[in-house]
Amino acid sequence: MNHSTLSVSKPGPLSTSRLAFARHFGEMVLVMFLGMVALGGLGELAFTAAGTSIGDQAGGIQVTLMGLAMTVPMVAWMAYRGHTIAQNAEMSASMLAPTLIAAVLAWAGALDSANALALQHGVMLPAMLGVMLWRYDEYAHAH
Repeated sequence: MNHSTLSVSKPGPLSTSRLAFARHFGEMVLVMFLGMVALGGLGELAFTAAGTSIGDQAGGIQVTLMGLAMTVPMVAWMAYRGHTIAQNAEMSASMLAPTLIAAVLAWAGALDSANALALQHGVMLPAMLGVMLWRYDEYAHAH
């Protein structure tokens, strides 16, 4: 008599590549946040020394400064983690394209500062994730 056996497999832990990918994205978001705080703070000090503030500037300038404050430290972090110039350029483009769009809309008067910044952030993170997914193998291993 032939008896078949039922094999039940339980789901395994997340793969190492998925964890590395998630960690990498988390690091990038953290570095962006730290850049906003550190470089934004330095920018605010500079504007204060000039007798004004970032909040007094046109929405397009606010959005542009925010984009640079997030992009510059993130590119430095990526370089530290061993990414190539081409990879840094791709990621910078994914961050600066939404910045440019939001800044133009603010300068055109289509969006106020708060909504331009919200658009910038709302598009930037998915754009970055898109670049990472497009180059999954580059971002899914330890650096």
